[in-house]
Amino acid sequence: MAGSVLIVDDSTVMRHALRQLFSQADFVVCGEAENGHDAIEKAQELYPDLIVMDLSMPVMSGIEAARILNTLVPSVPIVVFTEHDNILSEREARAAGIAAVVSKSEPASVLLGEARVLLCRRMAA
Repeated sequence: MAGSVLIVDDSTVMRHALRQLFSQADFVVCGEAENGHDAIEKAQELYPDLIVMDLSMPVMSGIEAARILNTLVPSVPIVVFTEHDNILSEREARAAGIAAVVSKSEPASVLLGEARVLLCRRMAA
């Protein structure tokens, strides 16, 4: 089951690493964005199966973008992949339409596991 993923992070190095990670795990990386504003445009253009987004970015943060994306593409799950996971409560994340929060300090398998679970739920719906 190959799902498409939009990667959103202001770090070019992180976007490249995530592209490799998801591509090797049989996901199709349909696009990349470097901030929340860019993510909104790309999500509407590409309509991915999943969005993996950093929380702290210039122009528009991940939390601001998630709120907007949740109204524009509500069926697309958003995983926040961040170093700042301790500043966002589960309640705040859910209210913004974020399906999961994964710390960048976790093993890559945690991110992939969350992505697979969310993709399975989306495909089953």
